[in-house]
Amino acid sequence: RFDNSGQTCIAAKRFIVVDAVADEFTHRFVEAAGQRQYGDPNERATTLAPLARADLRDELHKQVQASVAKGARILVGGEPIAGSHAGYPATVLDQVGPGMPAYDEELFGPVAAVIRVKDEAEALRVANDTRFGLGGSVWTGDVVRGERFAQRMECGAAFVNAIVKSDARLPFGGSKESGFGRELADHGIHEFMNIKTVYVA
Repeated sequence: RFDNSGQTCIAAKRFIVVDAVADEFTHRFVEAAGQRQYGDPNERATTLAPLARADLRDELHKQVQASVAKGARILVGGEPIAGSHAGYPATVLDQVGPGMPAYDEELFGPVAAVIRVKDEAEALRVANDTRFGLGGSVWTGDVVRGERFAQRMECGAAFVNAIVKSDARLPFGGSKESGFGRELADHGIHEFMNIKTVYVA
């Protein structure tokens, strides 16, 4: 979530976690987020760099503030980094729900939204309750169950026990408002071709 300061289209934005493991997951996630070191991206010690522009940082912060105003809770981060041009800390929001920017919109920066659900059925409903559909991943100890879940996710690419990534051997693209068509692999090549039909009667 925090690679490239969260400025990655296929980075996870919403973390949908079943109640049975939500507390432990959130504790570990917050701990890891808090260890991110903000600084110059040219320095090896830096694990979190500025956003591309200050206006993007400001818009991200507005989304965080609006989510908090509607009931989300900041567990770590949540305020622009003082003295920086476009710095924003690794931030984790809990108690995120519908009607909040952290639930409904894309937060293009180092902000993660934790959404707690009671079971697999609710997890799938929440996962598909979005106008976006580029990619998603499911993490589970039962790979067969995970693949079954992934098949029902409304997105262009669904990964089981792996982060969403592009691979030149596999078609890549989204659904819903995340686009149409595919790039990469054979499907991607065909997107750049004109198919000609000749009909002889």
